[in-house]
Amino acid sequence: MKENKIKLVLKFAVLLVVSLFTAFPFIWMILSALKTKAEIMNVGAFFPAVPQWSNFISVIFHSPLPGYIVNSLWVSLVVVALQIITGAMITYAMVFLEFKGKNALFAIVMGTYMLPVAATYIPSYIILSRWNLLDTMTGLIVSSSVSIFGIFLLRQSFMQVPKGLVEAARIDGGSHFRILWEIICPMTKSSFITFGLMSFISTYNNYMWPSLITKSSEKYLVSQGLRSFFIEGGAYGTEWALVMAGSALIVVPLLILFAFTQKWFINGIGGDTGMKG
Repeated sequence: MKENKIKLVLKFAVLLVVSLFTAFPFIWMILSALKTKAEIMNVGAFFPAVPQWSNFISVIFHSPLPGYIVNSLWVSLVVVALQIITGAMITYAMVFLEFKGKNALFAIVMGTYMLPVAATYIPSYIILSRWNLLDTMTGLIVSSSVSIFGIFLLRQSFMQVPKGLVEAARIDGGSHFRILWEIICPMTKSSFITFGLMSFISTYNNYMWPSLITKSSEKYLVSQGLRSFFIEGGAYGTEWALVMAGSALIVVPLLILFAFTQKWFINGIGGDTGMKG
């Protein structure tokens, strides 16, 4: 019993230390958001002398940041929906349908995942330019409508579904779409939620690609908007307290999303399909 208690205390101590290191940047950001600019520049002042709640009020009511957050939420939600739909259909075809060149198709799809993202910027930019989709929300959405990572993640999950179950549904007269949405998707729900969460975070935080194709400030996403509005004065002219307050505000939607989906997210990472052997 004594050895078990010692092990438990050691585990708790290790987890506490790791948690503090992990949470420190977020704690520092919140504390900095409550400081004055002079206190932020003073490395010896960790806690604010007087919490400056006016920094949050200024960001929420006197800056365009809330509009950038709305833009990011809208684009992220639409992109996630499209990536889930396209990923599910492509994965279903590669796992449950038999056709010539099936393995070659999967190899080509996964081969594109090995390409550096920057290598796709120029051809994607040219395509959007020819379609007159530069500097538009539609361009941002269309250019991110398929996720190779999502296809890979869903494929790993779909392969755990018994093919006999799909064949039985086909014998009963079920169409491919009905089998996908009524049988496969519910059984692999955790993987879909994991994919959706990771896709949302990636799109929400994306900076480089939106910066290349959007020039109008009213169409900025949060990362571009935060930089252009709060850091346009240069390093010494930057209102760092407002930057920290804005950064904290940006993180709130992600924290709320993860709080409601963490159970399924962990199950999805573990490859749980909801089936018991």
